[in-house]
Amino acid sequence: MKRVFMIVLDSFGVGELPDAADFGDVGANTLKAVSSSEKFKAETLEKLGFFNILGVDYLPSYSSPLASFGRCEEASRGKDTVTGHWEICGAISEKAMPTYPDGFPKEVMDEFEKRTGRGWLVNKPYSGTQILDDYGDEHVETGKLIVYTSADSVFQIAAHEDIVPVEELYKYCEIAREILQGEHAVGRVIARPFIGTSGNYTRTPRRHDYALEPPGTLLNVLKYYGNDVISIGKINDIFAGSGVTESHPTTGNKNGMEVLDEIVERDFNGLCFANLVDFDMLYGHRRNIDGYAQATADFDAWLKSFLGKLRDDDVLIITADHGCDPSFMAHTDHTREYIPLLWYTRGGPACDLGTRKTYADIGKTIEDYFGYATDIAGESFLKDVTFTPHEYARFRK
Repeated sequence: MKRVFMIVLDSFGVGELPDAADFGDVGANTLKAVSSSEKFKAETLEKLGFFNILGVDYLPSYSSPLASFGRCEEASRGKDTVTGHWEICGAISEKAMPTYPDGFPKEVMDEFEKRTGRGWLVNKPYSGTQILDDYGDEHVETGKLIVYTSADSVFQIAAHEDIVPVEELYKYCEIAREILQGEHAVGRVIARPFIGTSGNYTRTPRRHDYALEPPGTLLNVLKYYGNDVISIGKINDIFAGSGVTESHPTTGNKNGMEVLDEIVERDFNGLCFANLVDFDMLYGHRRNIDGYAQATADFDAWLKSFLGKLRDDDVLIITADHGCDPSFMAHTDHTREYIPLLWYTRGGPACDLGTRKTYADIGKTIEDYFGYATDIAGESFLKDVTFTPHEYARFRK
């Protein structure tokens, strides 16, 4: 029985990529910003080798790290959630998904209004929390849907749960997903329900993402060969359910870690794939350094306990999908950064995996670990994280 746990710390970048200027992200470094806070504690990550990663010279490296460590470049042309996760799993997006800095074109919005029977407000890039302060009252008074985007390839619809029931909002998102195909095939349509009264509107946990269906990925490979693919958090949404055998939506980091604690006690053969979204959603975009640092400390404390629950042959991978530097003032969007890579097995070797040319090396190595060889992108580093050629052969049986 082989069990792999892959945890994506959503937006936890470790420094700008060489092409950061193309994305307006020169100087971005999520880890460096977060580690400047007095609330930052990461003793478990430190022992695993997180601070040994190339470029992390502002934090003390650990003399005998417990995990293999490295960083990965993004080969895809983007810095969004869907692109990052797909690439981790072997699907590189050579063409960037469409973005709409001036809002969506008239033909898209006219069709959306016609098919939903509701008018709309805004239709431009906007902060997801500020937009509730600025347009929440008008939405409540008129019933018009709040439609907005960001620097990412997203079409977001916000609606008050008392004005538009959540199931109805989901139907509107499905309509938008049907419309947004071809040249307007955005990465995600996102339902953003909220509650509250004027001046006190807040989002609810019932967000739902409607992603494009990805090309073949690691998840499809594992499922095809009869393995379990267990998703935690928004993983199922990001992959439009493709390749997933069991899904556990969550309300945030705490709930995600609780589900991981449940799954680690179970027998399964395959991949448990989790996304911890609060780093990005609650702290990165909102430029909250202390909040991000506290979330890191909370995760690190939980991680210490989780490591003790792993079986001897289990694999734990800790990584990210892009950056979202909470100290970066040029914008409040994701930042184009390297992502961290930790590969841990109890008593396993700990080597420097250097800089990988693509996030896809992670997925390719997992595929290799399970003994498969398909055409998903990436280069396996499995030989580097196993003891001997004999051990490598055992892993690939």
